[in-house]
Amino acid sequence: MSIKTITALIVDDEAAARETLLAYIGKYCEGVNVIGEAADVPSAVETINRLKPELVFLDVEMPFGNAFDVLENTAAIGFETIFITAYSEYAINAFNFSAAYYILKPVDIGELIKAVNKVRTSLSQKSVPRVSQVLYENMRHPENKKLVLPTTTGFEVVAIKDIVRLSGSSNYTEIFLSDGKKKVVSKVLKFFEEMLSDQGFMRVHKSHIINLEQIKKYHKGRGGSLELSDGVEIEVSPNKKQELLGHFGG
Repeated sequence: MSIKTITALIVDDEAAARETLLAYIGKYCEGVNVIGEAADVPSAVETINRLKPELVFLDVEMPFGNAFDVLENTAAIGFETIFITAYSEYAINAFNFSAAYYILKPVDIGELIKAVNKVRTSLSQKSVPRVSQVLYENMRHPENKKLVLPTTTGFEVVAIKDIVRLSGSSNYTEIFLSDGKKKVVSKVLKFFEEMLSDQGFMRVHKSHIINLEQIKKYHKGRGGSLELSDGVEIEVSPNKKQELLGHFGG
């Protein structure tokens, strides 16, 4: 069975980095046809608009701009993005929120193959929004940030403000939404704890993270318990009690 060809563009200000990536793609990524290259934001925008690739390998930091400037000026074009980046905690957190595909420099061949395979799967899911578009919207409208949840068939997008609580069970996390729906994701609770800690969420128990905006009542006790907007009561660990009460000035 033949693999469907994906047209791709490489954007990186370093010629050597573009050459290396091009060689890796040619050798290890069957069915990826690189149709162009660009070295900066203006040429990237022009080339994307002209060639309309399905996939862009996009360096995050470039002279006189960055990857998000490229996305802002090509938002109307439907393409997937694999970000190429040196380590940046801020960038990695943004990518994780949006389940964006990224590879750390220097490029690891295994990670490159994995990212391309994920993009191939995503491109086959024509009914869902592209993760690069979700990332762009998150950067543009942080007050309405969305979280991409990977599923067995692709991914789902939920608004962070609609999450009431998250409960961990082994290697899975259950995410409970304000409309009563529940999503199950194969990520440990700590993954979400690190991601949501500065988004108004708190881990109040080894098994529970709660949205502080969804608290209705606090009931006193050794650790106490919280009644949330969905009517569920969540136990608070004694070692989390003061941190929680401190949030409310207690």
